Amino acid sequence: MLDYPIFNIQDGYCLMPKQFATTRLFALQSLELLDSDPEPEFDSITSAAQHLFGCKIALVSLVDKDRQWFKAKCGLGEAETPRDVSFCAHAVEADDDLIVPDATLDRRFRDNPLVIGPPYIRMYVGVPLRVSDPSGNLVPIGTLCVIDDTPREPAADQIEHLRGMARVLGALCQLRRNNRENLKLALERNNAVLSAERLSKQLLQAERMAEIGSWRLDLATSKVSWSEQVFKIHGLPASEHPDLDAALEFYPPEDRTRILEAVAACSEHGAPYDLELDFIDAQARHRRVRALGEVEMQNGQAAAIVGVFQDITERYRAERRLHQLAYTDELTQLPGRRWLNDELDRLVSKARISGEPLAVALLDLDHFKQVNDQFGHAAGDDVLRNTASTLRDAPYFTNHFAARLGGDEFVLILRGEDAGQHCAIGLDRLRSDLRQQVRVGDAIVEVSATIGVARATNVLCSRSSLLGSADAALYDAKIVRRGTTKFAA
Repeated sequence: MLDYPIFNIQDGYCLMPKQFATTRLFALQSLELLDSDPEPEFDSITSAAQHLFGCKIALVSLVDKDRQWFKAKCGLGEAETPRDVSFCAHAVEADDDLIVPDATLDRRFRDNPLVIGPPYIRMYVGVPLRVSDPSGNLVPIGTLCVIDDTPREPAADQIEHLRGMARVLGALCQLRRNNRENLKLALERNNAVLSAERLSKQLLQAERMAEIGSWRLDLATSKVSWSEQVFKIHGLPASEHPDLDAALEFYPPEDRTRILEAVAACSEHGAPYDLELDFIDAQARHRRVRALGEVEMQNGQAAAIVGVFQDITERYRAERRLHQLAYTDELTQLPGRRWLNDELDRLVSKARISGEPLAVALLDLDHFKQVNDQFGHAAGDDVLRNTASTLRDAPYFTNHFAARLGGDEFVLILRGEDAGQHCAIGLDRLRSDLRQQVRVGDAIVEVSATIGVARATNVLCSRSSLLGSADAALYDAKIVRRGTTKFAA
């Protein structure tokens, strides 16, 4: 809140100074929230406020110049109402909580059309929703409010919870604006456009935030205040609030360092943060969480960091599973073609700079088709799994990457000495280990491997050229003698 008076009282009505009104409207318009689509974060908090008070209506109201528009609403059909009949405008103009136990007994509101007609407001409780203006002062842009058609006195703890929800909404609004501004600056600096996939991912991440907890870190005392949902994510009963050191104990050392660096940048430079982190709750369960933070300014100084906290474990596991399905061969659990392509592109680029030896070995299983034809695909699958296990372990290589291209074709990427002076010896040992006997009754099929190898040079300096040369060497080796290794010229 500002440290100077922003309103006068005349006949019970608040009069907002013109300069403050202009600043407040600028802050509201800069959020680009007015007339925007519904968002699950706002809807979830509004629903929680309705249930907290057990009332008929709950709203996130944004007070514009001539109207109040509802970013989120429960129990009300209208999208907006004129400002001159708005209860929320009074809370915004005073920049303070507005508590009306019975509107029919309040001379400011008893003749209001929303009191004498639908929705027949009796009880109203509204707390300001604040964001930072360009000077860093918090200014009210609207309210989180609850309304009922029955007069009653709200409980103090209900009002305190409502203030906490409003702080969460303020942080979400601020982060929404900051993220957009940071994205715009990044685009201008790089003179490029983000891909549709990346932009879509950012938007989807924001939309997924429904069940969230709020927190506040006092920078003077290092005390952390948690909402009930944050305690729940930690697997703890709601109790005394911990200090920062105790809160950090739930994270592994690497992520603990990331949080401390983000908190320092936020408090010293006002940089908001949005982190996904590994997390171990009080029951020793490994989770994945998302933490967002934004500085809270008081008298031009950073007084606290406020933010939101979310358990994203299920989403994270689903994404990992999708990644595994897309990049890993299901039968052998080796990396598949997409992963191979990415890894080989990366290593080729690195080798161009460092000059480190790099080689690609393409392997084809000899007589594999005969195994499938004679003994069935189950036997063939066993051969493929055994081959993958041998390639994965390969103790004679110190720095290798194995992948399955498909069918009975596999690839090894070798680096350093594995691709240099040890390459031929290592591949000879590998060929020996890859020999398998498949026996069913009296029938036996000997499976071996033929290998074609290409080393990176000034000419062979791309994924396609290396794989193409290795494939040509493999073809030559199979013509001359199966079960051998052939290096590309």
